Amino acid sequence: MCSGRVDLEFILRAFSNGQDGVFIGGCKLDECNYVTHGNYDALANTYLAKRILKHVGLNPKRLRTEFMSGADGNLLAEYTDDFTKEVKALGPIGKAEGMDKKQVQFKLEAAKKLIPFLRLVERERLRVPVKTKDAYTQFFESNETNLLFDDIFSDKLAVSQIMMLLGKKPLPTSDIAQKLGLNPSEVSRHMISSSRHGWVRYDTASNCYALA
Repeated sequence: MCSGRVDLEFILRAFSNGQDGVFIGGCKLDECNYVTHGNYDALANTYLAKRILKHVGLNPKRLRTEFMSGADGNLLAEYTDDFTKEVKALGPIGKAEGMDKKQVQFKLEAAKKLIPFLRLVERERLRVPVKTKDAYTQFFESNETNLLFDDIFSDKLAVSQIMMLLGKKPLPTSDIAQKLGLNPSEVSRHMISSSRHGWVRYDTASNCYALA
């Protein structure tokens, strides 16, 4: 399978299922057998997935992508052995980052719900015009791109988590803030915006927010 078909959702699902690390092997950049050069899509997804992992509190080093040819069996063995050692040193997913299994799954599920949105953003604002390794590295590792992603993703992730909490039961602002580690003012801001979109409603009788 082309490494370009390894979707962001596949990566997050693997971590959500309890995998401590994800390794993606692709053919060498600029040596793709297809005109689409899907390995560059894999490279972009790796950068995005690492940003997502960082946002949900997981170590980005749990994900690695390496590019090699079909004849590079020695490199594959070297890369996978090295990655296995690194993941073992990091420890079980979540535990090393101070989260339990349910917290990890909750945060990753909230992030997965944003993937359709991220696909649109990638086409419009996170698309690298030139397919070279240097161009992708400069673009995705630049302060401008990091700030852009943080600005785009942070609020969306918080709202996604809030929607998941409210999907279980109505909650007051204080409880939402406590469960997500946010300031009550931040939660209020998200609730006002979500109310305008018709996603949530405020129940005056219980002083709680609920899904609309």
